[in-house]
Amino acid sequence: MATQAPPPSADSASQKIFTIGTRKSKLALLQTDLVQAALNERYPEYTFKIHSRETAGDQNTTIALKDFTTKNLWTAELEDLLEAGHVDLIVHSLKDVPTLLPSSCTLGPMMKREDSRDVLVIKQDLPPMSLAEMPAGSVVGTSSIRRTAQLARKYPHLKVKDVRGNIGTRLSKLDAEDSPYTCLILAAAGLLRLGLEDRIYQYLDSKNAGMLYAVGQGALGIEIRKDDKVMGNILSTVGHDQTTFACLAERSLLRTLEGGCSAPLGVETEWVQGDDGSSKLRMRSVVVSVDGSEAAEIELDGAVDSAQSAEEFGVTVAKTLAAKGADKILAQIQQDKQLKVPVSEQT
Repeated sequence: MATQAPPPSADSASQKIFTIGTRKSKLALLQTDLVQAALNERYPEYTFKIHSRETAGDQNTTIALKDFTTKNLWTAELEDLLEAGHVDLIVHSLKDVPTLLPSSCTLGPMMKREDSRDVLVIKQDLPPMSLAEMPAGSVVGTSSIRRTAQLARKYPHLKVKDVRGNIGTRLSKLDAEDSPYTCLILAAAGLLRLGLEDRIYQYLDSKNAGMLYAVGQGALGIEIRKDDKVMGNILSTVGHDQTTFACLAERSLLRTLEGGCSAPLGVETEWVQGDDGSSKLRMRSVVVSVDGSEAAEIELDGAVDSAQSAEEFGVTVAKTLAAKGADKILAQIQQDKQLKVPVSEQT
């Protein structure tokens, strides 16, 4: 059961106590601790309290993510507290945050991103092996339609089986004696933050595995009330511009493509030096049909130095990707799902 909400915070520039909202999972609390520590270090004169509660996604771990018809599975209850003034900011895994927020809410500046890649985790009693080396019929555990589609495209000899639960639960399901799984694909960030890097066999990226990660993966999304200038200014002092701009561009890409249906979209962004010596954002992106038979992919560089230019670059990438066939793939997926909308993915 969720805990009772704290009383609303004082709406005043003289406010000294701020409440951070978060989910109750071990990883969510750990990630919130990172934000709290950064704020405590920068503002020792303020008090930053943590208030946790369960969300719909925490309460239902049996239904496959693709079968839910809401996108805010991990955020809605916390956003209700934010809008009511019971909390002043919410810490999310950014990839769980829908690209369309409540009209009264916005994302603040983001702290530096953790490793954004997916990783391969092998069942403990099996020998190490890459996805390509696994025997035909080996079972990969993932709840992500993005990963499922990319696996079908690159590794059609493998089978995919849904797996739900927090990271500890998933690892237990993988390692169980009667487990059907050969391996899991998880986000590197969650394992690294939990000190479980020893379970990582291989980091997966476009070069070594043909796998791109989820929009916002590895970053923490800090949601605030749109009119809360005090909290916006506070977060700006702990924010990391390159993380913020890259993630805003990724989210703009996804928002432009979605059109009412969560896209099996993979991205990979990095900062590179342009011919003129300036720093540019390079974005690779792919949309893959669920069965892996069709794909549209691009790589573009853009001059991104503000939130606005990040949003514009995301739109440019989306339009280019759509012109290469992504729009047709997404339209077919939407038709096949009979307008069901899968939620964004968990770690």
